[in-house]
Amino acid sequence: MTGARPAAGDAHAGVGAGRIGPNAIVRVAEALEARLGAGTRDDLFRAIGLAAYLERMPERMVDEAEVALLQARLVADLGRSLAREVNRDAGARTGDYLLRHRIPAPAQRALRLLPAPLAARALAAAIARHAWTFAGSGAFAYVPGKPFRFTIAGCPLCRTMRACQPMCDYYAATFERLLRALVAREARVTETACQAAGAAACAFDAAW
Repeated sequence: MTGARPAAGDAHAGVGAGRIGPNAIVRVAEALEARLGAGTRDDLFRAIGLAAYLERMPERMVDEAEVALLQARLVADLGRSLAREVNRDAGARTGDYLLRHRIPAPAQRALRLLPAPLAARALAAAIARHAWTFAGSGAFAYVPGKPFRFTIAGCPLCRTMRACQPMCDYYAATFERLLRALVAREARVTETACQAAGAAACAFDAAW
């Protein structure tokens, strides 16, 4: 994670090592159904041994290996372009879920009152405190600046993939949704480095 300082909130998964919150499964399933239909979703989940989730989606932490398998299968079955659309949708849905259920309304109002750079720092610190819920056994950090950078070393999404381009659209879209809601409406997040493409860590640059 070259250049990433252990800022207030640098977090390596501890309590949740090797496990990730269920959004990484549930919201992808929702996005698949919305864009391609329940049949495509069901076929894909059955093909990777996750048919049990079709009966009842997970409500607790899941094995990060399941998430990595799902991500790899999305690309293999749908192709890079369509898999990216599904993951961008799923990431936005995850951001919406967090805004509805995980970030208290008073905290959201307070962030919106701050200047964007300060709001981004405060939001990033909050994300870091809960990094174990989405980074699994990976390590999350952030570096304030222009751009504002988030990094995940040992990224669980792309751990089993090899590619010539960034692959972690799910994370990029989640960060973007939160930043647009709480920091700046025009915020954009782009994955600029990816372990699947040989980088030391996945890096997501935010600008507004």
